[in-house]
Amino acid sequence: MQKFQAISLQKLDEFDKAYQNDNTARIVRNALSENPIRMISRRFEGKIENPNLFSIDIKTLPVANQMASGRCWLFSSLTLLREMIAKKYKIKDQFELSQNYLAFYDKLEKINYFMECMIAEKDQPLNSETSRYLLRTIIGDGGQWDMMVALVKKYGICPKTAMPETYQSSHTRDMNMIINRRLRRFTADLKKAEDDKAIKALKEETLRQCYGLLCDCFGVPPKSFTFEYYDEKGKYHAHYDVTPKQMYEEYLGVDLDEYVGIINGPTADKPFYQTYTVKYLGNVAGTTNPVLFLNLPIEDFKGLILKQLKENEIVWFGCDCGKDGDREAGLWDDHSFDLENTLRLDLGLDKAEMLDTCESAMNHAMVFTGVNLVKNKPTRWKIENSWGDKAGIKGYYIASDTWFDKYVFEAVVHKKYLNKKQLAALKKKPVVLDPWDPFGSLAD
Repeated sequence: MQKFQAISLQKLDEFDKAYQNDNTARIVRNALSENPIRMISRRFEGKIENPNLFSIDIKTLPVANQMASGRCWLFSSLTLLREMIAKKYKIKDQFELSQNYLAFYDKLEKINYFMECMIAEKDQPLNSETSRYLLRTIIGDGGQWDMMVALVKKYGICPKTAMPETYQSSHTRDMNMIINRRLRRFTADLKKAEDDKAIKALKEETLRQCYGLLCDCFGVPPKSFTFEYYDEKGKYHAHYDVTPKQMYEEYLGVDLDEYVGIINGPTADKPFYQTYTVKYLGNVAGTTNPVLFLNLPIEDFKGLILKQLKENEIVWFGCDCGKDGDREAGLWDDHSFDLENTLRLDLGLDKAEMLDTCESAMNHAMVFTGVNLVKNKPTRWKIENSWGDKAGIKGYYIASDTWFDKYVFEAVVHKKYLNKKQLAALKKKPVVLDPWDPFGSLAD
């Protein structure tokens, strides 16, 4: 066994003397006794360098609010789809697609998917690396773009008026805890099952019970509804007896298979111009839309996003929103807080190092609705979030271009914007990543 080296008292005394003789340390210590770290390290110039003005600014409907839930990927995805419908039917003012409707089926499908994963791992001990990972994560609210596509293709979409939010859909912690406990009960029972017939019965009963819980918490999903709205001239429209599948196939009328997930993961284990997927990452079992990424250099990655914005279409993206963010100012900027000089620490990590050392990974999804270009180069980006209109700048945020480079990991663009080299790479057989790979993280 390796012998660990202890901190010597002599070395500690040296540290103490050096600190006591540091006048800057005294100033910082006094400031931190009464103020948050962020407050004393904030750069005044951050706001000046990132004004709320954009050369490309796509106007969108009012922002949504995911409340106390981790459904940002659904909210941002449905924001993109609702803008398509609103543009098609010239809808004015407030209009949302039901996040609750898709969240219901997402939970149901994740429950089934988890049980299928555990059945696949049945012959492995519960303390195996994969089993322990699955049992730690179980199911939550988070997801990926392809998971949304799988849901929409199977279940369709509906207006929020047809299946509005409930307290439980907007506050999911307790429900998730109960579902996960039930699935751990399933896992314990699975180990005792004697044959495939017993496993099938066990799974079906678990699914039946969980379906009832979801109906209790989210309500019963509609089979049909009336699609009602006002157009830009104030005229009322109503389409009766519309089914969710009709809403997707006819009223949206967009082939979601024409959109592709692109990532920028500059780590040594993920060569560019290669596709990737993640083992056991998904929700809908048997889907034709498994989670799939095309890894691209930052120039290609950013260039495709710009192409779509220039065509007046907003862009879904996934990022690490926990880094270098000023929620009150509505600004994400890696130069807004000077932590290194304030605290005299070496904190520098590049994007690859942050991914490899678990410092950063995608944890939130939003949509780009604008960008500021100077000589055709982006300087800052406009973002529509799903935290309501009381946060940020009436629900919108600004991201500096350097923050984009560091913390934006994934985006979704139409295939028509890809060049020949990118399209050829998209056809490659995907490399299967471990379940715990950073690109297996979900947007919450």
